[in-house]
Amino acid sequence: MQIGVLVDRGGAVEYVIAGDASSLSIPPLQRRRSHHGRLQGLRLIHTHFGDTGLSSEDLTDLARLRLDLIYAVTVADGGGPGLAHGAHLIPDGPDTLAWKLLDPVLTYRVDIPFERFIADLEDSIGRMRRGKAVSSGDRAILVAIGQPGNPVTEINLAELTSLAQSAGLAVLDTIIQRRVQPDPRYVLGKGKLQEIYIKALAMDANLIVFDHELSPSQARSISDLVDMRVIDRTQVILDIFAKRARTMEGKIQVELAQLKYNMPRLVGKNPALSRLAGGIGTKGPGETKLEIDRRRAKERIARLEKETQRISAKRALTRSRRSARHIPVISIIGYTNTGKSTLLNTLTKSRVLAADMPFATLDPSSKRLRFPRDIEVIITDTVGFIRDLPDDLKAAFMATLEELSEADLLLEVIDVSDPNIDYRMQAVDDILAGLGLKDKNRLRVFNKADRCEIELARALSDRYHGVLISALDRATLGPLIERLERFFMDEAEKGSPSGGKG
Repeated sequence: MQIGVLVDRGGAVEYVIAGDASSLSIPPLQRRRSHHGRLQGLRLIHTHFGDTGLSSEDLTDLARLRLDLIYAVTVADGGGPGLAHGAHLIPDGPDTLAWKLLDPVLTYRVDIPFERFIADLEDSIGRMRRGKAVSSGDRAILVAIGQPGNPVTEINLAELTSLAQSAGLAVLDTIIQRRVQPDPRYVLGKGKLQEIYIKALAMDANLIVFDHELSPSQARSISDLVDMRVIDRTQVILDIFAKRARTMEGKIQVELAQLKYNMPRLVGKNPALSRLAGGIGTKGPGETKLEIDRRRAKERIARLEKETQRISAKRALTRSRRSARHIPVISIIGYTNTGKSTLLNTLTKSRVLAADMPFATLDPSSKRLRFPRDIEVIITDTVGFIRDLPDDLKAAFMATLEELSEADLLLEVIDVSDPNIDYRMQAVDDILAGLGLKDKNRLRVFNKADRCEIELARALSDRYHGVLISALDRATLGPLIERLERFFMDEAEKGSPSGGKG
């Protein structure tokens, strides 16, 4: 079996570790480095069967624990010490750490002026850290998997990057692994995941974000392997929604979605989660903390679902009153960050929050709009669509999405400058089909005409019988207002405020 020792800078042995023939398991260390420029103050020296040198696990331990040095001493045929294979961390560029493999030498030829070496190394790492702006928040590596040769993976990863930045994450790197099928346990291959973990440690990342939605068992398996926080795209979206919700209605919907998502992920990961909550005066040992957490989550979900039902009933009453007064409704829809709120503001001279980021608008806004021929409508801004919207999020926001089913016209805002416009439009079509709204009257509005070549923008608009605008410029909205006014005049003549496919 392998034997290892952790030695401090004074030469004292702090830990003696016994492993099996292939590996060592380092126990949790009592000491912790005080800041990013300091190493752990410990060297790991262990025996190593064979002559393959340091393993990937050795290098992972070096980076994860920020050891001063690591040495693997091979065992010669006669049982004596063979070559010593060493490595230490080094600054690698302006914001990353890597390691340097030392030339293997016989153990009695290991000769490093240790005190000066460590002082110089920590000084170099400290200068690297001081020379960059260190994020006070989470520092993430984003990971996606995709079919070989499929360009959609790059599109999706770019979208995840935008979402992560909108959630306040500092994105340090993005990685794609080409796989025909995700690994059922780790999503990626185990070796690739370890490689990403080592890179995350070297870059001082503290979070790995998967574009692939992780099942509870996958999240646990990955977290156990990499010993680092791991989340998926759904959690990023939920976090954005939680930050953006302003109204009580929006907060209820977001909390409900979070609870439903996290419920199956409430598992005991250490003995502390299995402590008994019973005590003096109780019958039996009582419930475990995990059982209490689950029960409380179920109770909270039940209360929030009643609240959403109340919200849905209130919205239905508002719609019935609106219908009785024969006020038509326009619902602005579209992929997130296409300019929906900006268009609402420009059309109605409002001041709804509009920003160049995903999900800048979460809480729906309704405004009155009067056309030149004295036709009045209600125009409503809705939360942006996004591909693969989590089912729990759809369910939680169903009270809001119900507004779309009652709308007389869906005004789909499309970013004409988006290089992936066809992909986004198909995603919106798929979402509408999933909501049973594909046959609703719909007018496509191609926005941000000022950001692309005008002839190309016109060709796209004409292909889909749409309207070309720049929502920031009210002077470009004339053709849109005319189309809307004509639509409602035609509907009034037909005597049907809402019809089939337009």
